[in-house]
Amino acid sequence: MPVTTASAAVHISPVVIKTFFQHGKRRAELIKAGDGFKTEEAWDDIFYDQAFHIVKAFIELGTNNTVESLQQFTNTHVPSPPWAAVSPVCIPHFSCNEAADILIDWFGPEELKCIVGGERWWQIRGLEGIDAEWIAEKENLTELRDENHPKEKLKEKDANILKMESLETVMFYVHGGGYFWGSINTHRYQLIRYARETKARIFTVNYRKAPQYPWPCPLQDVLAAYMYLVNPPPCALHKAISPSKICFAGDSAGASLCITAMAVLRDLGKPLPAGAVLISPWVDLTHSFPSIISNAQTDIIPSHGFLARPSPVWPVDPLPKGRGRVYPTHTNIPPAPGHGDTLKPSARRLETDDPTQRQELSPEQVKSQSDMLDSSAGPDLRASHPSSSASDEAHNNALLRDTNSWEPKPPKVLMKDPNAIPWEIGSQIQLYATTEQLTHPLVSPILQGSLGGLPPLYILAGDGEMLRDEVIYLAHRAAHPKEYPARSGVLESARRQKENSLKFQTPTKVHLQIYDDMCHVPTIFGFMPNIKYAYRSISEFAKYITQTDNGRLERVPFPELRQLASLPNIFDTSGSSTDRPPLSQEHRSVSSDINMFEAAEKVALEEFWEDKVDVNQAKSEVERGQVVMIRERVNIRGEVRPMEPKGEMPVLKIPPSEVGLLKEEPASKWKSGQDEWDRKFSRSAKRVEKQRQDISLKADKLVQNARQQGLVSSDAQSSDRSSTSSSSRNERRWGPLDLAGETPPPTAIAGRRDSRDALALLKKLIYHTPPITHNTIPRLKAADTLKAAFDPHDDPVRPPQQSASEQQVHARLWPMHGLRIWDGLVGYFGQKTTQRALRRTKSTGSLVNATTGQQ
Repeated sequence: MPVTTASAAVHISPVVIKTFFQHGKRRAELIKAGDGFKTEEAWDDIFYDQAFHIVKAFIELGTNNTVESLQQFTNTHVPSPPWAAVSPVCIPHFSCNEAADILIDWFGPEELKCIVGGERWWQIRGLEGIDAEWIAEKENLTELRDENHPKEKLKEKDANILKMESLETVMFYVHGGGYFWGSINTHRYQLIRYARETKARIFTVNYRKAPQYPWPCPLQDVLAAYMYLVNPPPCALHKAISPSKICFAGDSAGASLCITAMAVLRDLGKPLPAGAVLISPWVDLTHSFPSIISNAQTDIIPSHGFLARPSPVWPVDPLPKGRGRVYPTHTNIPPAPGHGDTLKPSARRLETDDPTQRQELSPEQVKSQSDMLDSSAGPDLRASHPSSSASDEAHNNALLRDTNSWEPKPPKVLMKDPNAIPWEIGSQIQLYATTEQLTHPLVSPILQGSLGGLPPLYILAGDGEMLRDEVIYLAHRAAHPKEYPARSGVLESARRQKENSLKFQTPTKVHLQIYDDMCHVPTIFGFMPNIKYAYRSISEFAKYITQTDNGRLERVPFPELRQLASLPNIFDTSGSSTDRPPLSQEHRSVSSDINMFEAAEKVALEEFWEDKVDVNQAKSEVERGQVVMIRERVNIRGEVRPMEPKGEMPVLKIPPSEVGLLKEEPASKWKSGQDEWDRKFSRSAKRVEKQRQDISLKADKLVQNARQQGLVSSDAQSSDRSSTSSSSRNERRWGPLDLAGETPPPTAIAGRRDSRDALALLKKLIYHTPPITHNTIPRLKAADTLKAAFDPHDDPVRPPQQSASEQQVHARLWPMHGLRIWDGLVGYFGQKTTQRALRRTKSTGSLVNATTGQQ
């Protein structure tokens, strides 16, 4: 049963009932123990408990269905509420090609060929641009004067874009969803809330999704959206927006795309935005940090990763091939380039490692992990596997030194037992990128040569989420680039990253907050008191960095420190930090988000005041820009406290040599999950292989018929790309028939002919919107038109509906979509939580009054 509103209701309803009774049982036990009325954990709130399990159940429903089904459900158009001004726009090829030029310059010819697989396939798209939206609160818009447009009558959505010009702050939001699901529709109500609290205009983009459009397709679309803002094409209604007025924001995969896009802009000397809000950024696709295992039970993300029912789109191999999906290595040398532990093969490797001449060894001839490392073959052939034996410290240190001299690439797996035979990964494990690409710094930005030299960052994460450790590590790497260097192997294998490690040593100003008990992307649960504070804090940050002049922003990058003049009023000015009056810790059951933010400002100032001689010294250090990082934790009531010292955090003691390695435990989790799915959906997998064969025959026939019907194409010169004229940028478009000499990833829609999505793309670009290389547009035969009329996935006149990974779906029969229902539930939970808190406050007040009267 596909992912629909009905199937979601059927799947989730038992979860709601079960959670209700389990929560009641837990509360009863607490009451019996005398702690029943305390709310110390997020789980004590019935509405968080229910919402957590609803979201977790929905994601589990998605893993039991096809990728296409989940994409279609989460990319279904959801109407906006009447109080919001939502104006859809299409980012044209002009901006897309500008972004492509930026990426082509960043990669260079060698990386484009060896790592990306070419410069054309990732530029192919089914739509005539990228879906995007402007969002603002109607009450914040200013009326247009008639003399501004005396001769034209604008549509409401176009007029609203012009009315938004008066809003100074622009939040450019990039949604999450594991790179393969989610859309501007899943996040629209969150964005409307940001627009209301920030009094800003929000710009959000519906970037192309994997696996049909894998890396670097989403990155190109995010860069294109940014260029659309700062360098609008002639068709755009808005004026060029200064980068200093733009705040990037995103969650999960979207947050990772934000920081990756900023790194590309930084490297090429392009104007950077004023700053960025990163909510639970997914920055390590190799899952090399401990919390990916330790927090599996307290997060909404499946512990085995994102799996799916087999379909023509995913997985690459519906059934395990050869030795299986994960298996002990069967050779003492790394697998062939592009299929093993090297992403970019060295010249020596290309000369000496011919896969056609390789001889497989018997199991007894294969070396252990430790022996491979100690092999005399040289560091280029060694595996990075430190010993797990605590007694052999010298040997362990030697192994760690070797990890710094060699850059291991997936699918080699770091084993716990140094005497074990290393594993190899035989299947693609992430939808976003091939296994060989996972350690590329633009795929996993935690491996950037340096994260210094970026604009101010406000980074949030939940303490219970699986990505917690990589988020904390990312924040500290950015704020302290010298203390947390990149792995040596990353620098040795990439010229640009080696240059960046030396070039960008200026600390990035970072405000890091970890929310107690919360799971991945805490802002989903907007009804919780601490998340109300989060929305306020995000809004204040966005306003501050976009409305403060650059000189002051460099010195005072955080809104929490802007009230420097109030320092003498907050702390004792006697010069003794021990004599200053403590901040009030009085707990208020109900506190507005503004009050919570003001309280958080005091905590930040007190934290900064620590170890300062007097107020003047504190002011001087702030004004000189010496404040690099604010580190805090937030409890479930929205109360902020300083984070523990760095020396007490295990994640910050992880050596750089272990960051970005595929390790045994996460790989084993994925393998067990995938093995279960292979058994569960074995029949579906066999049907998928037959479907792929049938669709491939249709695609071949489509191309053959098109050539017979008059299709004539000629290869356009790559020199066309070098032209910066508006006309060339608008005209430069590629199609699936233009990929000679390129090697797209196996999931890329541009290089495939075996899925309905690929067939729809092929037909559209042949018969409706041909690329620059097509000299003619063939006409469909009458028989083909008749077939299209009876095909639910086709159309006899218009272009076929493109993949839901790119084009929004419009519901025709059932107007009440599950996404709207979820927003209604969140609103209901928020209302009930507030009412309950008010009742508790009144009860507490009555009790205090009664007690006072008795005294």
